[in-house]
Amino acid sequence: MRPLRRHVPRLGWLFLALLLAACARQLPLPAQPPQLELPMQLHVQRRSAEQTQDWLLVIQREEDALRWSLLDPLGIPLARQLLSDGRWKADGLLPPNAEARELFAALLFALSPAEGLGELYADSHWTADGTRSLKNGASDWRVRYGKNDRFDLDVGATLTYGVAPIATAGARH
Repeated sequence: MRPLRRHVPRLGWLFLALLLAACARQLPLPAQPPQLELPMQLHVQRRSAEQTQDWLLVIQREEDALRWSLLDPLGIPLARQLLSDGRWKADGLLPPNAEARELFAALLFALSPAEGLGELYADSHWTADGTRSLKNGASDWRVRYGKNDRFDLDVGATLTYGVAPIATAGARH
């Protein structure tokens, strides 16, 4: 029993290091922010084997940054991030949300104009042939575009997001 006690602190430090490495995982981001028509409101439906959830995502330009705000159907914030200088930064007092951050990065890839993908994602392996996919380290995204600016976004093997624009007041149809 005594030799095991000696290794417990080391195992704790190893676990902490692995946890921090997972949190710090670099997600693929464009070399510069793509030209998007902002502000943008999206209905996001998270679909996994266990459940389906509906969310509202608002993307806004704020000076040199993009603000991403993910809300539940009651308007309660789930995640808020700023993309500034090629890095994600917490916006507000919400705890870190790694799933939302990956969703935001994958949506940025999906929303980027096809003509600019080569320049925006030069450091990542991506394809665009009616669908769009990107593989970079642990990130594996696939976008299947539908009608009326709707698309499905696969993030890994077991998680899909259905994404549809929400018309703003005064928008033409």
